[in-house]
Amino acid sequence: MAQKLDQIRRKIEKLREQIRYHDYRYYVLNDPVISDFEYDQLVHELRRLEEQYPQFITPDSPTRRVSGQPVEGFETYVHARPMLSLDNSYSEAEIREFDRRLRKLAAGRPFNYVSELKIDGVSLALHYSEGRLVRAVTRGDGVRGEVVTENARTIRSIPLVLDDEALSELISKRRSSPRDRVLIEVRGEVFLSRDAFSELNRERAEAGEPLFANPRNAAAGTLKLLDPRIVAQRKLDIFCYALLVDNEHPFATHWEALQWLQRARFKVNPHNRLCSGIEDVINYYEQFKERRDALAYEVDGIVVKVNQTALQEEFGATAKAPRWAIAYKFPARQATTRIKDIIVQVGRTGALTPVAILEPVEIGGVTVTRSTLHNEDEIERLGLKIGDWVLVERSGDVIPKVVKVIPERRTGREKPFKMPDRCPVCGGRVVRPPGEAIRRCISATCPAKLKAGLKFYAHRRAMDIEGLGDALIDQLVDRGLVKDFADLYHLKKTELMSLERMGEKSATKLLGQIEASKHREFYRLIFALGIRHVGERTAQILAEHYDSIQALMNASEQELEAIPEIGPIVARSIYEWFREPRNRKLISRLEAAGVRMRREPKAVRRETRLAGLQFVLTGRLASMTREEASRLIEQLGGRVASAVSRRTNYVIVGEEPGSKLDRARQLGVPTLTEKEFLKMIGRQ
Repeated sequence: MAQKLDQIRRKIEKLREQIRYHDYRYYVLNDPVISDFEYDQLVHELRRLEEQYPQFITPDSPTRRVSGQPVEGFETYVHARPMLSLDNSYSEAEIREFDRRLRKLAAGRPFNYVSELKIDGVSLALHYSEGRLVRAVTRGDGVRGEVVTENARTIRSIPLVLDDEALSELISKRRSSPRDRVLIEVRGEVFLSRDAFSELNRERAEAGEPLFANPRNAAAGTLKLLDPRIVAQRKLDIFCYALLVDNEHPFATHWEALQWLQRARFKVNPHNRLCSGIEDVINYYEQFKERRDALAYEVDGIVVKVNQTALQEEFGATAKAPRWAIAYKFPARQATTRIKDIIVQVGRTGALTPVAILEPVEIGGVTVTRSTLHNEDEIERLGLKIGDWVLVERSGDVIPKVVKVIPERRTGREKPFKMPDRCPVCGGRVVRPPGEAIRRCISATCPAKLKAGLKFYAHRRAMDIEGLGDALIDQLVDRGLVKDFADLYHLKKTELMSLERMGEKSATKLLGQIEASKHREFYRLIFALGIRHVGERTAQILAEHYDSIQALMNASEQELEAIPEIGPIVARSIYEWFREPRNRKLISRLEAAGVRMRREPKAVRRETRLAGLQFVLTGRLASMTREEASRLIEQLGGRVASAVSRRTNYVIVGEEPGSKLDRARQLGVPTLTEKEFLKMIGRQ
C-alpha cells in the first residue's frame, strides 16, 4: 500500500511539473507546445488524483489557482525594503540633468542604464521560501501593503514554484544562508491588457454595472477583491522588474537580475533594453513614444535605472524615491476645460449615471464634449461643481474621464450638483440599494429604461435586429407603438411608414430583420432580456444548463448558484427577474410571437478542414458579421481567440482593422483578407 501511494505521489508531482511548464510556455512565452485539449487533460487528471488522494494536495498545486474561497479582509505586511515611488521627468532636459547629477555622484566611475517600459498597473511583491510562493503583498503606502496571496495565485504568469535550476543558481550566491531560510522577493507590475480591459468593461456594461475608468483602476480594484474566483476570471497579468534575496541584490547588475528572472520563468517585459548612456536612453524613449499604441497594454513612459547595483545602494534614496532611477513620462493625453453642465442618463437597468457636458476640447486628436462621472461618490471625491475648470484625460480608446478639479480657477459662480431623487425621464422613484454606488429608477414603465433595453435587445450580439437604431426607438416608444420587446413582433408596415425617414423599402427591411430575430440562438434571447449581471458568457452558460426558457424560469436560487461560474449575486438576480410577474408575462408574449424559447439540438461537427487552427478577427467584414465568421470557423473545426498571440495561426483582416493587425505583424502571424479566408474554406 505504501509503495502504491508513493507511486501516486510521484505521478501527481510529475503532472504538476508538466502543467507548470506548459503554463510557462503559454502565459509567459506565448509559445505553447501542446493543444488546449491536451493541457486540459493534464489538469483533469491532476484534479482527479487530488480529489481521490487529498493528502497529497499542496497550496502551490496548479489546481489551487482558481479555487480559493472568499476572505473577510486582508492583513497588512511591512515591506523589508520600502517599495518607493519614482520621481518623474517630462522633458529631455530633465532626463539629461538626471544623468549629470548621477555622473557627479559617481565621481568618474563608469556605469550604464537599463531602460524599461513604465507599465500602467499596480506594484506587487512576491515572496518565495524554499522556492514556493508564500506571500504576495501590494505596494500600499510603500512601507506596508496588503497580503493578497490567494489573488496572486490566480495570475497564470506568476510561478507558484520556482525552477529548481534557477533557484540553485541563486542560492549558491548566498552561502551564508541555509537553503530553507533564503527569502526571495520578486517585484512586478500587475496589469490588464487592452483586450482584457475592453472585455471586462463590455461585460460590466451588459450587466448594468459601472465601467472602470482605465486598465490601472481595473487592475487595482481586481487585486483587492475578496473573492479570488472573481479575480481569476479577469485575466490579470504581470511583468516582473526587480529581484531581492534576503533583502539584498544578488547580482552585480540589474540586467543580470532581469536575465535570472527570465531563466526562473518569470514574465519579464521583452522590450527592456541595456543602454550604454543617456543618448541610448533618449532614443529608446522616442522609439516607444511612437509605438505605445501598438502595444497590447497601457504604458505611460519609461523607467530609467542605473544598472550597477552597488551604485544603486551608494546613491540611496530620498524619503520618497530612489536617486538612481527616474520615470521619463510620455506626453500626457490631458487637457483643461470647463464643465458647462451635468446631466443624468438612465440606462436599461434604471441606473442613473451623471455625465459632464464639457466645453469642447481636443485631446489626442479627438474633440471631447462629454465625460462620464460614474456616480455621485465620484463627484463627491472630486469635489466637483457645475462651472468648474477640470483636467480631463483620454487614454487610447478609453472613455474620457475627469481627473481633477482646478479650484484655483473658481469664480464663485459655480453650482453644486445633487443627484435627483426622482427619475429625470419618467419622474419615478429612485433608490440607492445598500452597499451600491448607483441610484436606480424602479419604475417599470420608465421610457428611458425601455429605450435602452430595446437598443440592447436589438444589439448584434443579442437579437441582432439591424436598423433598429436610437432615432427609430425614440419614435416607437414616444408614439406608444412599442411598450415592451414583444411589441416589436406586432409592428405593421403602415405604422413604420408613418415614422420619420421610414419609407416602404426601409420598413420592409426592418420587418424582415425583426422576423429573422425570432430564430436566433437560445442564449441570445437570455442575453437580450437584459437581466442584471447576466452578460453574454453567463447567458451561454445558462443555455448549456437549461434546454428551455421554462426550465430556466423555474430554477431555484440554490440550483442556479450551484452552476460553475454563477455566483450568489448573479443567481439572485436571475431568480428575482423571473419572479417578477411582468417579466413572466413578457416571456409568454415573446413565445406567442414565435420567438425561439428552446436550446437548439447540439450540431454534429461534420467538417474538420480547420481543425487545430486558431484564428483572430479584426476589422469589418463585407460578406458576414464577425459573429457569423466565428461560428463558421467553429463549425469547420477551428477556434476563434480574442487576442493575437504566438499560438494564433491566422488573423483575418477586414476593413478598418484595429491594433490586432499591428500585433500580428509584430509577432509575424500570417494574415488573410476576407477573400483569402473564403477561398481557404472553399466558399470563393
